[in-house]
Amino acid sequence: MFTSQSLSGDKPQQYAQLADQARALLHGERDRIANAANLSALVYHALPDLNWVGFYFFDGTELVVGPFQGQPACVRIPLDRGVCGVAALTRTTQRVDDVHAFPGHIACDAASRSELVVPLADGDRLIGVFDLDSPEPARFDADDQAGLEAIAAIFMDSLR
Repeated sequence: MFTSQSLSGDKPQQYAQLADQARALLHGERDRIANAANLSALVYHALPDLNWVGFYFFDGTELVVGPFQGQPACVRIPLDRGVCGVAALTRTTQRVDDVHAFPGHIACDAASRSELVVPLADGDRLIGVFDLDSPEPARFDADDQAGLEAIAAIFMDSLR
């Protein structure tokens, strides 16, 4: 059975360790839902100051909530709304220090203050987004972005 290990060292080293754990956890499994569920749990319990970690999958029209850890979430997000919608539409990671200042922000959890959303795409085909929320303003920095983009890439590789 897989168990999460403590992370040590500076932030880039911690993300390297988390990436190794993610690879081990997803190794040999190709099911999108199973991998999203396990990866959400791994990241939620490994990183501090998070109140939501999960996936939204593109259904051809909008983003639909997938596996996650945290409070109940918005079920559907249009591509022209919120941090997740912008990340999906532009295919660029969105790192937002203050979600209340983000135009069109969707408040699924009023406790969330900052957010990082990594788009998931296979070439030109949108798969969805990997979304992390924090009750702390400016919780995510460039090291978090790089580390979580690497985790998202591990998830995408697991589907191939």
